[in-house]
Amino acid sequence: MNVLVTGPDGVLGSNLLRELLAQGYAVTALVEDGKKSPTIDNLPITRVGGNLLNEDEIVNATKGMDIVIHCAAITNMFPNRSEIVNKVNIGGTENIIKGCQVNGVKRLIYCGTANSFASGTLNELGTEQNEYAAWHYNLDYMDSKYKAQLLVLEKVKNEGLDALVVNPTFMIGPYDSRPSSGAMLLGVYNGKVPGYTLGGKNFVAVKDVAVAITNAITRGKKGECYILGNENLTYKVAFEKIAKVVGVKPPKIKLPNTVVKSMGRMMSLSAKVFKFYPGLTKELAILSTEIHYYSPQKARKELGLPSTPIDTAFKECFDWFEENNYLDKK
Repeated sequence: MNVLVTGPDGVLGSNLLRELLAQGYAVTALVEDGKKSPTIDNLPITRVGGNLLNEDEIVNATKGMDIVIHCAAITNMFPNRSEIVNKVNIGGTENIIKGCQVNGVKRLIYCGTANSFASGTLNELGTEQNEYAAWHYNLDYMDSKYKAQLLVLEKVKNEGLDALVVNPTFMIGPYDSRPSSGAMLLGVYNGKVPGYTLGGKNFVAVKDVAVAITNAITRGKKGECYILGNENLTYKVAFEKIAKVVGVKPPKIKLPNTVVKSMGRMMSLSAKVFKFYPGLTKELAILSTEIHYYSPQKARKELGLPSTPIDTAFKECFDWFEENNYLDKK
């Protein structure tokens, strides 16, 4: 069975390609022309060039494919409003759907985000039944992913598209070459995390997400959404786990919400004035002070989502950074 993966060289895509190959699928990776992809260069896959915003290229790339797994997206949250984020995340998804319809692809798996559902607390976890509630953050990343999800589900309902949506939480693991989520681990390791905020979120091993997505080829239900997550942790506990894995002391300072939000506002303003990409923004500061917990029970039941301890995922991430010379302890 032929599977096309978009966004194949990110932390999710790099793990997903390996899982697909392990399960015997013939894998084609859609990559930007001329882009270096060190995490997938040595894999036995077919590479095709293409731009998500070019409908003809996407239709051509999806020819002969049985399954399309659409992971590609722009995840930048600064600036909070961005035309290119909307073009790629929504327009690119429109082109993927078009390619699937024109070429009779058997199933489209759209990789969304758990943020497309309102989160919860430990007493009442967020589920796939919750409505979207993130409009007030004014983040085109979140809004665009939700709109793309709605687009996929509308095509299922009204045009018979065989598609489903997977909604990962915060993924951690190896092959994080940018780095993306692993930047949190490197920050703790390098002593650049001054303290912990009072919020928390759901963490999941990226390899578990890859297994669930691969299983969704045959096990998922058309038109359904699946939150792919695992452990709900406060940032304090998450940093303690990371510190134990990487062999450093965890951040000890509890950062009041007012301080964190003030820092975020100042960083956003400075970044706009001096033209740099900030590590903290007004919106991220707000998010870091809140609890964003989810239940992965539906995906565990219907997609066979594994439950690898997050400590293991932290270690696999750290080991990969170490093996690939990402560590710069100061």
